[in-house]
Amino acid sequence: MGSEPSHMIDQIVSLLLDVTVGLVAGMCLLRAYMQFQRIPMSVRAGNPAGPFIFTLSDWIVLPLRRVLPRIPAIDLASVLAAFLLQLAQFGLLWLLEFLHGAQGHGTAVPVMAFFGVLRLLIKGLTGLVVIYALLSWIQMHSEATDLLDRLVAPPLTPIRRHLPLVGGVDLSPLALLVLLQIANLVMLSVQAWVLALV
Repeated sequence: MGSEPSHMIDQIVSLLLDVTVGLVAGMCLLRAYMQFQRIPMSVRAGNPAGPFIFTLSDWIVLPLRRVLPRIPAIDLASVLAAFLLQLAQFGLLWLLEFLHGAQGHGTAVPVMAFFGVLRLLIKGLTGLVVIYALLSWIQMHSEATDLLDRLVAPPLTPIRRHLPLVGGVDLSPLALLVLLQIANLVMLSVQAWVLALV
């Protein structure tokens, strides 16, 4: 009976960590992706999300930039920030389990963090494609939709080359969503295989 409140608290902590870390790490990855795509980060340049992304990620990205080497087109600091956030999340969850007598190995934490970053990439791109598909149906035009179009264009373009319009309808977003779900299933299988080796 006494373990039930403790278990509930652990679930709440896990949920809060998942939401908070997922949001901040997701913004770090989005920041890196925008830099890779050479999308300006200022509102004046047509990026309404820029200030929000900076606000959530500057505190961890900027210090890392001071010590990491500069690589053209790759925002190494933002990618590493996302990994470190995932590492902290899974490290805290492992610590909670360890304090409750679980026998899991701490060596699995970096592996979980790595796959956590991959999971964020897949979930983030999935969310962008879903929003893009919905907005394309209602024909909304704004700075936000223009930004969204630039974000999803790179993965959609090769699909559009091989997938013709069906009755005048662009099915490339649906095809990309299916591919992302397949990628997620493959990733989960590889993660389980790697964790079995740790």
